Amino acid sequence: MTTALNGSPAGRVAVVTGGSRGVGRAATSRLAACGYAVVVNYLHDQRAAESTVEAVLANNGDAVAVRADIADDLDVKRLFAESIAAFGGIDVVVHAVGGRIAPSPVTKVDLDEFDALVRINARATFVVNREAARHLRDGGAIVNLSSSAGGSSLRTHGVYAAAKAPADMLTRALALELHERDITVNAVSLETGRPCAPDRVADVIAYLLSDHGHRITGQLLQVGDPGLRP
Repeated sequence: MTTALNGSPAGRVAVVTGGSRGVGRAATSRLAACGYAVVVNYLHDQRAAESTVEAVLANNGDAVAVRADIADDLDVKRLFAESIAAFGGIDVVVHAVGGRIAPSPVTKVDLDEFDALVRINARATFVVNREAARHLRDGGAIVNLSSSAGGSSLRTHGVYAAAKAPADMLTRALALELHERDITVNAVSLETGRPCAPDRVADVIAYLLSDHGHRITGQLLQVGDPGLRP
């Protein structure tokens, strides 16, 4: 069996939601370099998704772009169906989509804004993870991008962090459900309002998908930029 750079079998397939920008694009590039065929999910920016796919193909990788609203049940079902049709199966799902991060006190947030945050963060994570659990091949992995808030960031970004918090509990619950199928489920958490280099997050994701990282499940891994001070 041919193995990729991080020990993962070549020929495995990964779906990356939000795979055309930020952490999603960095994860797409890293997984393609490790031998994964990658499905780049996007919603609005088709050109960015096509550019991401073109970059993978230029480096002798394999990728396709699929448009889907990852908070919509039918769209996510189609995303997984098209991914399986393209590559024959799915081994990894990296859920890297997140809502707009804007500092806003609880007292200033209206219900429409809060509902929108919950839809793209909590609901989308549930829909994507549920469909991943139904379709991943045994021995696969799910990695969710999460957020945490503490200190001053809790004061200014608490509503956003609250909308992301259900994803952490879902990660732990699904890890228990999928343990017997040797599917790991973890979350990579960034501190809300504090920047972190996408490539650094991609490093952690790649580790979780490696042979050593596959021993970890049901965990929330905090990632920060070592160059930043609190």
